Amino acid sequence: MLLTKTQLEKYARVMIWALKTARRNGKFKPYDVVLLRTDVGATPLAEEIYKQLLDARLQPVLRFNAPENFSKNFYLTADKKQLAFIAPGEKEFQNGINGLIALRAPADLTHLKNVDPARIAQTAVAHKPLREILDVREQQGQFSWTLCNYPTEELAKRAGLSAKEYANQVARACFLNEKDPVKKWAEVTKQITEIGLWLSSLPIETLHIESAHMDFEVLVGEKRKFIAGGGCNVPSFEIFTSPDWRGTKGVYFADLSSYRSGNYVKGVRLEFKKGRVVKADAEKGGEFVRKMLAMDRGASQIGEFSLTDRRFSKITKFMADILYDENFGGKYGNCHVAVGASYADTYTGPQSDMTKEFKKKLGFNDSSLHWDLINTEDKRVTARLKNGTTVTVYEKGEFSY
Repeated sequence: MLLTKTQLEKYARVMIWALKTARRNGKFKPYDVVLLRTDVGATPLAEEIYKQLLDARLQPVLRFNAPENFSKNFYLTADKKQLAFIAPGEKEFQNGINGLIALRAPADLTHLKNVDPARIAQTAVAHKPLREILDVREQQGQFSWTLCNYPTEELAKRAGLSAKEYANQVARACFLNEKDPVKKWAEVTKQITEIGLWLSSLPIETLHIESAHMDFEVLVGEKRKFIAGGGCNVPSFEIFTSPDWRGTKGVYFADLSSYRSGNYVKGVRLEFKKGRVVKADAEKGGEFVRKMLAMDRGASQIGEFSLTDRRFSKITKFMADILYDENFGGKYGNCHVAVGASYADTYTGPQSDMTKEFKKKLGFNDSSLHWDLINTEDKRVTARLKNGTTVTVYEKGEFSY
């Protein structure tokens, strides 16, 4: 095992803390149902989480993800009806669970490189109603989720690290070497939450991001707030909002490579006009990027803008995993945008307001896609306030708070 027994026990405690922290408008009740969905490679962590869920008097339901060859064969072989198939009872199941802990431990990151991305998109679109069930239940405080990764030889290889180096990055990022990692997470979450509240208190109209390869602007939009941490991802140091997609303009550049749906992309450059991508290029994987952006109308519009402060994140290496890479600390922190779906919880009012029509009115994006693209360059982020003045909110990898 790449993590010690003690680290696994701590990791499990952190994941259950994260699941409970992510729960809105209420706490877990005894015997609430928690889906534990895991890759086979994360079995040692899954076993420990399963035990601790039972100790907490929750009802764990264990599901193993099929190995990568199954999904490869599915996308290469299935016809249109099979690509869009939803198993009987799946909608009822989604309506019955109260939590989800997802463990990722990929054995192959490029297994879908020869699959037409349009076929992957077809399945994603067909399964969107399942995600929407959980979105609504999350808004109502009946469901929460969290996810993490378990170090594997494949992740280490793709990141250019030894397996031990990769595992050490995971342990540092998740505070697994701390005596009480849950206490440490609570402290860090409190600190970044304060920054999120500060950003939310500013009457920001637009954010302007400048770096060596970027000149990019997002319209924050009405009734928005910035969210920090929250338990949904482990690790999570990012502070994010879902902007009004209609005001996006300029050039966004992702210098950090990305693995998505079994494909590898590098150096993604997106040009936005009137809120939509009008030109998409990449040093590697450009055709895949363009097909992903054509998945549905919302795929070429942004659903998230995020910043991570280098003072909190201990991630200093490329990890070949968006969960870690979107929380990159390093020398200059990072910003990332997600093309695709927005997050309704960045709305300042009650979640019961967030009907499809209301979200559309406020410029919250809707899509089957949510793909984070990360920039780690030295950058300056300037906020133009509603009174016309400007203030620098982020520079040299740190918030100005």
